Amino acid sequence: MKNKRIVLVTGGCGFIGANFIRLLNHRYPQWRIINLDKLTYAGNLQNLAGIEEGENYRFIRGDICDSERIAEIFTEEKINTVVHFAAESHVDRSITGPADFITTNIIGTFTLLENARKSWVERNSADGNPLFLHVSTDEVYGSLGETGLFTETTAYDPRSPYSASKASSDHLVNAYYHTYGLPVMITNCSNNYGPYQFPEKLIPLVLHNGLHGRELPVYGDGKNIRDWLYVEDHCEAIAAVIENGKIGNCYNIGGNNEKKNINVVEIICDTLDEKLGLLPSKAARRSLITYVTDRLGHDRRYAIDARKIAEQIGWQPRISFEKGIRMTIDWYLDHQQWVEGVVDGSYREYYQEMYGNRQKIGK
Repeated sequence: MKNKRIVLVTGGCGFIGANFIRLLNHRYPQWRIINLDKLTYAGNLQNLAGIEEGENYRFIRGDICDSERIAEIFTEEKINTVVHFAAESHVDRSITGPADFITTNIIGTFTLLENARKSWVERNSADGNPLFLHVSTDEVYGSLGETGLFTETTAYDPRSPYSASKASSDHLVNAYYHTYGLPVMITNCSNNYGPYQFPEKLIPLVLHNGLHGRELPVYGDGKNIRDWLYVEDHCEAIAAVIENGKIGNCYNIGGNNEKKNINVVEIICDTLDEKLGLLPSKAARRSLITYVTDRLGHDRRYAIDARKIAEQIGWQPRISFEKGIRMTIDWYLDHQQWVEGVVDGSYREYYQEMYGNRQKIGK
């Protein structure tokens, strides 16, 4: 782009955020990236190993709900772009403890929007073309039947505390565009998978348990359907939206890879058997599949219609599920130290040793 972007990436130590920063660092070396992450359980500095702080990258440990700190960052760094990933995102956790989802996903988004409004609209302090890009989910649309696809005009119908909190934040972002003229865009993506995903999610959980010969829990009858999107494809789509998207618009990002959950689990089992051999008992890993009581309010099917982003921006996913799942399995097998560090919690010692409780990094 003609104007240098100074990008505040929230949640940049999480799964998608870290992959996005890696993409920006490689593709847009002229941009400055400010990574703001609270380093909750899902935030891992090791996800960004090899990216050094300097002229074009800075890490700040902080909370998106801390308005005073957010205001300081906007002023210090002259932020002209926000890419907002930071969110509580695991549906199961939202069912057992919804309060964190309301605080982070709604109040946190509001805090960012308010600071962007004060900086860009009230003070007109942003150089270039400011942009607030809010990264959301297809879960805000609710559950589909056997046919049909989510479009950008599908009515919101969230079914879990997680999806309700994301729907609320989407509405706030839209409201700030219509009320204050804040330059915003929203992306709603399907299920991501790939490197650095925290192993509470389906694919890395099945990978880890299957590797160690443990039970593979599958909700209900296993026939819930998701559209799977390789994380690198998602990050490329977000970059394309930043460069070519239209202010005030929403863009659905999907992988065109609808799969039943049970089929995903079976593919992982078969691939691990192929690569590692059968279990010590000589049994195939499919024997580890255990059906468990279904999740409360479990949506039956999600599927994205991504024609708008294809037609208006020219983005389409490059990675098929068959290719992406093998790439993901290979990555996890090659990064067992990372996986074990996340599973046993020792990854948290890494940032405590490096940064302790300091809030300002790289000043």
